[in-house]
Amino acid sequence: MIGERSHPEHVSVEISGCSKDDARIVFDTLCACFASDRCADDVPEEASDTRPTVWLGTFDVADAHEGALPARLQSSVEADVQGGYWAVDRFRVTLDSLFSVHEATGASGDQETELHLRLENR
Repeated sequence: MIGERSHPEHVSVEISGCSKDDARIVFDTLCACFASDRCADDVPEEASDTRPTVWLGTFDVADAHEGALPARLQSSVEADVQGGYWAVDRFRVTLDSLFSVHEATGASGDQETELHLRLENR
């Protein structure tokens, strides 16, 4: 089809291993860069006092916004990023400009890739 993009443009992100405040900082910072299914008033909440909480978001990297500043986290944040190769690469470049990013593991498939990252203050 004419005008159809040749690559997926959405990245799914799972945030864990952190406080709800740090999860919000990460999502707010990313929302300043990309369109997302998480709106400004979508505040992460703890689901359980005894089990780990995972927060989810989907970001459209096709139309990146400029101007987001590096954020200050209270502690490190675990992030699992999944999507098409082009989208994840573009997302990773943005993450690198906002946080100190440490890649723990990765898995690649035919159409998609997945990264397990640790985000820290720059």
